Amino acid sequence: MTAKDVETSGPTEAVQVRTEGDVDEESLAYFREKVRAVLGRPGLPPASGEVRLTRAAFHHVVLPWFAGAEIQVGGDLVVVHAREASAREVADRLQDRLRSRTERCAHRRDTDRRTATPPPWRGGSRP
Repeated sequence: MTAKDVETSGPTEAVQVRTEGDVDEESLAYFREKVRAVLGRPGLPPASGEVRLTRAAFHHVVLPWFAGAEIQVGGDLVVVHAREASAREVADRLQDRLRSRTERCAHRRDTDRRTATPPPWRGGSRP
């Protein structure tokens, strides 16, 4: 099994897609499309890192497809793994998990959780 780098283009140029094992071009294209859909959405901080798609060489493995992502989104590190029986299933599962984690990173800011006035026990106004 040798790993090969696959370049990306578009809004996710800083994210590398790597494949390992016997991955066909159709599965790779579908996988890239799913990663671009998550990382290319407007409002998301710049992302960089690596996404891997691996197919096990052994035929007796129940879930031969593995996908993993280690992506820096703004100031947060997002790590996601998925294992499924087919390439489409693992791409869909990775997309769901990656979208969930990146949404959390995009909306988790100190200013988003703060209120305009302090609570009453800290000297704020009472209703």
